[in-house]
Amino acid sequence: MTATPETTSQPAPRGTAGEVFAAFLKLGLTSFGGPVAHLGYFRDELVTRRGWLSDRAYADLVALCQFLPGPASSQVGFALGMMRGGWLGGLAAFAAFTAPSALLLLAVALGAGAITGPIGTGALEGLKIVAVAIVAQAVMGMAASLCPDRARASIAVGAVALLAVVPGAAGMVSAIALGMLAGLALGRGTGAPPGGDVAVPVGRGAALAALAAFAALLVALPLLAGLGQTLALLDAFYRSGALVFGGGHVVLPLLQAETVAPGWVTADAFLAGYGAAQAVPGPLFTFAAYLGAVLEPAPNGLAGAALALGALFLPGFLILIGVLPFWDRFRRMARAQSAMQGANAAVVGILGAALYTPVFTSAVGDLRDLALALLCFVLLTQWKAPPWAVVAVAATGGAGLALAG
Repeated sequence: MTATPETTSQPAPRGTAGEVFAAFLKLGLTSFGGPVAHLGYFRDELVTRRGWLSDRAYADLVALCQFLPGPASSQVGFALGMMRGGWLGGLAAFAAFTAPSALLLLAVALGAGAITGPIGTGALEGLKIVAVAIVAQAVMGMAASLCPDRARASIAVGAVALLAVVPGAAGMVSAIALGMLAGLALGRGTGAPPGGDVAVPVGRGAALAALAAFAALLVALPLLAGLGQTLALLDAFYRSGALVFGGGHVVLPLLQAETVAPGWVTADAFLAGYGAAQAVPGPLFTFAAYLGAVLEPAPNGLAGAALALGALFLPGFLILIGVLPFWDRFRRMARAQSAMQGANAAVVGILGAALYTPVFTSAVGDLRDLALALLCFVLLTQWKAPPWAVVAVAATGGAGLALAG
């Protein structure tokens, strides 16, 4: 009897980088709805339909990528590409899954200056308003899953309080670190049983080199940032990518602190781009392509988009490569699970603070704006409308409000 992908733990025969690219290009063009939805698309296409790996192996891989900082769905895609087609397969998966949304957002950034008149500017205002609904939905969902008890809810509130006193990137890093310490003190982690099903061609030497590169860049780039705008850009986006726990929406406050606070991007342009990012398929991290293109001063445009995109994704991939050979042993450590529970609770607080500022304070100017934001929120949470459709409603509503004066 032939085993199905759901029951066997043996990896499927190796494929080619071209095969991986074709599979992930389809996913990159059709995967709407954020990282959780992406993981569902991956399972349906690669586990159920193509039989590339077993359900158990896929669950193991998802658990790893949700544990690590970085863009979880893109990390899962990269690892799946490596499992199927080696190192070239990993790169092919990343390129194919990322390119469609990155190119669309680059086009939005390059064409934003040509949008004039009440309809065009009103539509951009609508994109800012829909960000309120989308971030509110993310906060609500993450709070339910990551702060299910009094202790972790208190950690989240503590993170908000800390950011009120120490705003910006320093406050976020401190909140995550203190959240980890609080998680260790609570000791709620239980570890996980051994899996042994994630077979990715990464040796210990390559893994240690990746971890060393991750740490070296995290230390060196801030020291070099003063030598020029290009290095400052790389530092800002690399640190943001290295500190993202809990999902793609968490990158919003980190990038806001690194780009809007120093005056590289206006608050209006930031929120308009974030709203546009909800209407395209693929990973939310491709928002970096938009930001890199609209940055002032140079590098910006195509070069800025490429640098920002690469710097934001790089730390998540380096730490994934570094942990893969050691994952089965590490995931059984209860203390590691406890620390990550605390960090994830702090992340909910960070995103909640971002919901207030810059998202709400920059987007909602009067009761009409609030009504449009609430409409978008109800469409997302109660009517279960797809994000791209809600973005279209917000853009249309913003244009209507502008025409109404």
